[in-house]
Amino acid sequence: MNAPTVNAPTGAANAGRIVVVGSLNADLTIYTERLPLPGETLHGSGFAVNPGGKSANQAVAAARLGGNVTLIGAVGVDDNGAMLLASTAGAGVDVTRVRQTNAPTGVAVISVDAAGENSIIIAAGANGTLAPAHVDRAAFDGAVVVGLCLEVPLETVQAAAQAGHDAGARVLLNLSPYAPIPEALAGLTDVLLVNAHEASQFLGGFELPSPEAPEAEWEPAVAQFAAHGLAQVLVTLGSQGSVVLDPSAGTPVVRIAPTRVDAVDTTGAGDAFTGAVAARLAAGDALVDAARYASVAAAMAATRRGTQTAYPTAAELSNFR
Repeated sequence: MNAPTVNAPTGAANAGRIVVVGSLNADLTIYTERLPLPGETLHGSGFAVNPGGKSANQAVAAARLGGNVTLIGAVGVDDNGAMLLASTAGAGVDVTRVRQTNAPTGVAVISVDAAGENSIIIAAGANGTLAPAHVDRAAFDGAVVVGLCLEVPLETVQAAAQAGHDAGARVLLNLSPYAPIPEALAGLTDVLLVNAHEASQFLGGFELPSPEAPEAEWEPAVAQFAAHGLAQVLVTLGSQGSVVLDPSAGTPVVRIAPTRVDAVDTTGAGDAFTGAVAARLAAGDALVDAARYASVAAAMAATRRGTQTAYPTAAELSNFR
């Protein structure tokens, strides 16, 4: 394994507040030699129920790396909801603004194969009840980063983006699971985080360069995103690393090399990446430096089973080579 040298985070005491608005799910994960074909039944090699949900994962990842994080979301009054509240609070996340509802806690049914690849189906449950009225603007006072994804209703995401924008925070939108977004939400987004497939969908089928392409070939993508009002975009490329697109920077395209590890379970590695980006942006890093740091965090997460329980602490990440 090898990893780039990264600086230790400044820690929560010196970092601005992060507000994450979105989903909490119970992950129902079964491990198997390979993913099943349509209509096929396979034997599994293990089963686990773990805390998850993209937003909860991102909040925990940021908090474990020193972030000062508040989570806004919804769970059911059930065992899965209690597990999620305990897990996120145990990681140091402020969960006082997570509502408990009569709807069941959201769940994700996950299959993981021997190579660590996964397939996921989500049932929103309580996440679908999170409404714009539940986005308490007082929660955004003093926030410097607002983290969003698309596992809760789109109008709630837009209300949170507006609240973050009005509070002077930097709005980080992870466009996952993919859905078209209105121009107004794009206009409120300071940093868009997408994988290559999501990026192509967002740009109406625009063909991105291959992951191995030189940086110069990514410049048309910079212009494409800028036409949608997006100045800073982070495109993740899985095992090929990521690309930072920022026309306002001295270098508009920067390739971030992947951190090579032996993956055990890639479930939630993207959330570890997003949470790490939020933590480092809140601590004052440039987007390129945050992406480099996040590459290591995501790789470390993939070396362990599960999601939140797999995320590294700041000390673990600093010691990782």
